[in-house]
Amino acid sequence: MLPNHKDALTLGNADESANSFPELSLYAGKSVFLTGHTGFKGGWLTATLRYLGANVHGYALVPDTQPNLFEVADIQSFLSSHTLADLADSTVMLAAMRAAQPEIIFHLAAQPLVRRSYLEPAITWQTNVQGTVNLLECVRQCPSVRAVVIITTDKCYENQEWYWGYRENDRLGGHDPYSASKAACELVVNSYRASFFNASGVRIASARAGNVIGGGDWAADRLIPDAVRAIAAGQTLQIRNPTASRPWQHVLAPLHGYLLLGKALLCGQAEVGCAFNFGPPSQDNLTVANVFEQLKIHWPQLQLELANNNNQAHEAQLLYLDSSKALNELAWRPRWLLSQSIEHTAAWYQAAYSNRLDMQSYTLAQIEEYLA
Repeated sequence: MLPNHKDALTLGNADESANSFPELSLYAGKSVFLTGHTGFKGGWLTATLRYLGANVHGYALVPDTQPNLFEVADIQSFLSSHTLADLADSTVMLAAMRAAQPEIIFHLAAQPLVRRSYLEPAITWQTNVQGTVNLLECVRQCPSVRAVVIITTDKCYENQEWYWGYRENDRLGGHDPYSASKAACELVVNSYRASFFNASGVRIASARAGNVIGGGDWAADRLIPDAVRAIAAGQTLQIRNPTASRPWQHVLAPLHGYLLLGKALLCGQAEVGCAFNFGPPSQDNLTVANVFEQLKIHWPQLQLELANNNNQAHEAQLLYLDSSKALNELAWRPRWLLSQSIEHTAAWYQAAYSNRLDMQSYTLAQIEEYLA
């Protein structure tokens, strides 16, 4: 049984947080509109923005797993406003956006799972493509907005099974509905930038991140959540594709990149109004089996067996991002190696399942350690 923490941590003065991390001090006091705040990445970004002193206004559906980070870490207590609604409801979204009067928007809401996209392709396309169109139409009717960061994925590239990293100018594509919908989302962003936002002065960029790990993810068909469920149930972990390699990184790594990108947009740096990759160094581009072995260091009881691959949906085998553009233009790089990311992830779940710690405080402590 997981803890249900209702006693929110008393945050320090916003100015103190800003002074501790001057590279992100711009967010102190800023109004931020964040879609997908009830999800895994959205929850961590909400907590990080609030830690930096921002006023965060969330727009999302109810969490789609039990348990979930939003409830376990009491993310709602970080919010200045909290709207539970669908991206398809443009009227509600516009009202929430106008009420928040944000200067910057981070758009994370999506259908984010490859395997689910095979089961629900229409919902995947509607959410990821039309949902983004609806958001950008609302931005056009909200004069307070100066910058927008649209989160897509590393899977938006036409996968060639290359051994080198994809760059931002490589061809977009996608075999499965999820990947293809995110490639289409990138085209939507490019079209709105050229057609509307360049002339209006609103800066818009897209962010493509690699596979993220971290405490509080209980989504289906992901390695770490599957491992956590197997350990909690005393079962053997079944993995589908042990030789597949992915650009693994802690969730705070790309979120830090999104914040640096948003800062550059708010500061009027027109040259960063484009796409950016946020992925780990090449040595952290490991196979599923490699990650499993590192997990066992922290969870010796974890046991592995190969799942039945009959009728398995297509998944890419090789995927690696070239993030040199983010390094050179945003001075961004992951601050934790994968071994550290796995250690912090395991520690978060162990703390949560111990039922002894305030997981909101624990989450903020990991944010502070990462940013420091």
